Amino acid sequence: MDTSLEGKVAIVTGGSRGIGKAIATAFAAEGANVMITSRDADVCSTAAAEIGHGCIFSAGNVGRPETAETVISATLAHFGRIDVLVNNAATNPYAGPVIDTDIARWEKTISTNLTAPLVWSQMVWNRWMKENGGNIINISSVGAHGTSGFLGSYNITKSALIHLTQQLAAELGPKVRVNAIAPGLIKTDFARVLWDGGRGDDVAQAYPMKRLGEPEDIANAALYLATDASGWFTGQTMTIDGGGIISFRDR
Repeated sequence: MDTSLEGKVAIVTGGSRGIGKAIATAFAAEGANVMITSRDADVCSTAAAEIGHGCIFSAGNVGRPETAETVISATLAHFGRIDVLVNNAATNPYAGPVIDTDIARWEKTISTNLTAPLVWSQMVWNRWMKENGGNIINISSVGAHGTSGFLGSYNITKSALIHLTQQLAAELGPKVRVNAIAPGLIKTDFARVLWDGGRGDDVAQAYPMKRLGEPEDIANAALYLATDASGWFTGQTMTIDGGGIISFRDR
């Protein structure tokens, strides 16, 4: 399988750490020119240097349309094209029953996890992909497939992101493919509360693969979706969870 991205240009939101950084690293290693973005310029700068291969960054709040405009313009100015957009950045400011969610944090979750991927997709479509084609990858969550007593608000946005993926795939084909990845529990700082302090060991034993996911597991899936190897693959969601869904149904 040819996983080369030689000559391609990719934007990865939330690309300075965790899953986003792993995706950016995998893309760069396969020859892509990569732009990463997240809030903290210092963290972005360090990540870009570690990713190497000419990776650049532009810091900003992914949930603000002006950040999308700045990053997309900078990418086109520097690299001259945008072949892949990875909507990875997400937030989860509230944990608890949905019925008790305050509206401010509810709206922030929707803005970052659902509205922002639409805004970024609209902008790359209008600025480049409508005429030249491309590839959009949305990072959802295995939580999109079920309910939760404390991550319900987050999971609702990730479920909606899967539907947005399907809708955009139907609208933007054949020039642009749009797919999603739904990770299970990945060992990142973002999900640390779910696996730190030994909790992850107990969860891992319930997975058929007997381990939690690593950011590279998701990066490998994103690499497949970004390349021509998945050329007849659109509107789909790849659940990468070590078999958690099939195991947990009986628990």
